Amino acid sequence: MISNQKNTVFTKRIKPNLSIPQIINMSMGFLGIQMAFGLQNGNASRILANLGANVDQLSWFWLVAPVTGLIVQPIIGHMGDNTWSPLGRRKPYFLIGAILCAVGLVFLPNAASVNAMIGASVLLLAVIFLAMMDLSVNIAMEPFRALVGDMLPKHQGTIGFSVQTILIGIGAVIGSEMPNWLTKLGVSNVAPEGFVADNVIYAFYVGAGVLMISILYTIFTTKEYSPREFAEFAGDESIAEPSKFSEMFKDFAKIPPLMKKLGIVQFFSWFALFTMWVFTTTALATHTFGLSPEDTKSLEFNKAGDLTGHLFGLYNLFAIPFAFLLTPIAKLIGKKQTHALALFCGGLGLISMFFIKDSGMLWISMVGLGFAWASILAMPYAMLIDAIPTRKMGVYMGIFNFFIVIPQIINGIFGGPIVKNLFGNMAMDYVVVGGVCMLIASAITMFLIQNDENESTKELQEEIQQIHF
Repeated sequence: MISNQKNTVFTKRIKPNLSIPQIINMSMGFLGIQMAFGLQNGNASRILANLGANVDQLSWFWLVAPVTGLIVQPIIGHMGDNTWSPLGRRKPYFLIGAILCAVGLVFLPNAASVNAMIGASVLLLAVIFLAMMDLSVNIAMEPFRALVGDMLPKHQGTIGFSVQTILIGIGAVIGSEMPNWLTKLGVSNVAPEGFVADNVIYAFYVGAGVLMISILYTIFTTKEYSPREFAEFAGDESIAEPSKFSEMFKDFAKIPPLMKKLGIVQFFSWFALFTMWVFTTTALATHTFGLSPEDTKSLEFNKAGDLTGHLFGLYNLFAIPFAFLLTPIAKLIGKKQTHALALFCGGLGLISMFFIKDSGMLWISMVGLGFAWASILAMPYAMLIDAIPTRKMGVYMGIFNFFIVIPQIINGIFGGPIVKNLFGNMAMDYVVVGGVCMLIASAITMFLIQNDENESTKELQEEIQQIHF
């Protein structure tokens, strides 16, 4: 262990560039994680509604996800920063998270069947299994973000996060569309009273399998740097010394100024995303299909659920080409301008859902959301990576997650009552509020975030040159 070699002298090394195949290998597990996330986003509200939840309760059930993220990600980040195992620094957490998430994927849509065996509340069981999924996704997700900072030189940061975004998009498309694809193959999409439709159940089974395969692929194809190598890259022998758990609380007080500003942008961005994820199915059912808010068992409601999955798959699909374009666009106009433009398009996309009456034309709304989603997953991290100390990469990525989960918690607490009491359970009106929040995030990005002083033309050209196989 380096921390015991106080008198060792070494020469500082430059962290080598990684090829695109190497970056893909180290990020492949994100495909499986996001497939699980896509299945959850597209179907959790539908599952809960099938099991008896009311529309004004949905956001409360969704609180499970941000609350677990608030607690788990900084802890996992701190632990990862101080883990030096034979398997690696971040990979042990990939594996643990994947196993737990696969179990949650199997049991969540089968909550009614488990309830029949043990006699517990079916909604309580569904929330427990949802919490298990969220806990495990958070265990696995944060280390993947930190891995980019660990493995890549800083000028490759945009490319690293863009590749993750591309794989996230592919995984989310598969996860979001899987129930619809199974329906086309003849699997029933009608939920028996108090149960979940077969197409959703089988889609979750497929998601569990893909998750395990993709995580294992990353584990077997990626070799993390040793403590010695990290010390040489940083020119600091103490970088591999373990830090106390109590230091994590001191890190909160030392948040870089750029993180605080980006945190405000993240707040409004993720408030909007949470609104979309929770309320789109009900919004489409009432606003587009003309159903009553209480009609959650009909074939038309389940069609609205299938359409939600399809639309969520589309915005993730559109995010893939936009992820390829992020670096060239950033070269032309700058990182903050790129992110502001993407958020502006996303806000317009959400608002346009209110005005598009033909469900077959809602793909237009998803184009803007795809651009926003690609940027949200990449540009804030690419802007932030230079401001984070190497030895604290994991914990600061976890702390940055606070600005993602806190707006979701606030939305989760108040969103349902607002939809019920202010909008009369017409959830599409609240989706428009989400679009306005994303426009606010765009404006804040333009006027509050400073251009990175290190964002030189030379560095951006180096990033462009890395886009090859």
